[in-house]
Amino acid sequence: MHSELGPGLFESVYEAVRAHEIRSQGIEVQRQPAIPIFDRNLKFEEGFRADLIVERKVILELESVENLDRIHAKKLLTQLRLSGIHLGYLINFGEAQLKLGIKRVVNGLSGAPNRQQPPG
Repeated sequence: MHSELGPGLFESVYEAVRAHEIRSQGIEVQRQPAIPIFDRNLKFEEGFRADLIVERKVILELESVENLDRIHAKKLLTQLRLSGIHLGYLINFGEAQLKLGIKRVVNGLSGAPNRQQPPG
């Protein structure tokens, strides 16, 4: 996909195409699902939206920037922690070579899941 489309398009373009490619392989993928969060006995149904969630097990956070910053990985790590998902990939379509723009991010593998639960 990246070699055909090239770098520098809007993230939403890469998201739509990538979701289609994943589905065409018979793999479940959710696009922009709302992930609820809990804070002080309150549940917020739409705490954040993940770009893509594959098989309810992997978050794909897509970017289209010249350079990834540490904040991009921190954002994905927070999404993993709040969703209870352990594995994510930060993919930067702004790179000239896509393989240079892929970062694996893991959360909570050494202990119990870090899913945010409602208090009480």
